[in-house]
Amino acid sequence: MDNTISRTITGGIMIVIGLVLVITSPFLKYITLIYGLPILIVGLIIFFNKREGEIEKIKSKELKSKINKK
Repeated sequence: MDNTISRTITGGIMIVIGLVLVITSPFLKYITLIYGLPILIVGLIIFFNKREGEIEKIKSKELKSKINKK
């Protein structure tokens, strides 16, 4: 199962929300910067994380081999 679409959507939404909060923080209260930066960083990590898909492929191969041995 490929999670590229969900990763792209989730990461993209978080990046947009984080950027909006960071950009508007000088005009609003600076507390939005404290919320915006972590959301932006987590969104970037989710968006560019390619190892999760590889881990799922490895797990599915292990499950198939266990099922075939029985």
